[in-house]
Amino acid sequence: MEKKLKTDSIIPLYYQLKEILLENIESGTWNPGFMIPSEIQLQHEYNISRNTVKKALDELVQEGMLNRIQGKGTFVSAPKIDQSLSSFYSFSKVMKSRGLNPKDIILSLKENEARVGIAKKLRLSENNQVFELQRLRCSGDEPIILETSYIPKNLFPNLSVNMLDKNSLYDVMQNEYGIYVSKAKEIFEPVLIRSHESIILQVGEGNPALLLERIAYDNQGIPVEFCRSLIRGDRCRFYTELL
Repeated sequence: MEKKLKTDSIIPLYYQLKEILLENIESGTWNPGFMIPSEIQLQHEYNISRNTVKKALDELVQEGMLNRIQGKGTFVSAPKIDQSLSSFYSFSKVMKSRGLNPKDIILSLKENEARVGIAKKLRLSENNQVFELQRLRCSGDEPIILETSYIPKNLFPNLSVNMLDKNSLYDVMQNEYGIYVSKAKEIFEPVLIRSHESIILQVGEGNPALLLERIAYDNQGIPVEFCRSLIRGDRCRFYTELL
């Protein structure tokens, strides 16, 4: 039997509707890719205003449970990609371990002088050269992460797009240069996706995201990469275990 909204409850109507829709998703009544009823259908079904329906759907979209596709409708999102923070990881290996197909699109690879902040994180002098590698990291054809890595040129001379085209960055470091990435320090903070980032990541401007800054070290404790990653909040989440 379809649940009804309680008009005499202190719980706002939009939140009651949100909970009903969420239960349909979490119970498997609506599977990933399922197109949910339209705003007008929900408005008539629950005898509430269009604004009330929109607010419930907006929150579920922001939380990554639903996905709007312009001109088509609103669909149940694929489950978020969970990643533990309790050990060192790489995006490619995480995707493969979950049966997903990781794909990196190299947007640019160029040489620059290390800026003050970058040089400090990589323990370089300001005039040292770094490679600036920008990639779009995908699960299949779906963009997940917009990532910019700064890599000391003196440690990785002649780094090229050809090397990275079919291999992960850390595999190239190990196989081509004999440098093994053994640990990393990461800092996360919540941000909102800006207009130019929304185009690349194919999500709405203002959607939530995580900004991750990572310094990766080799087994001698030498920094080999400083990376800034913009991670879609609707597709990824991180967890840790407290013992």
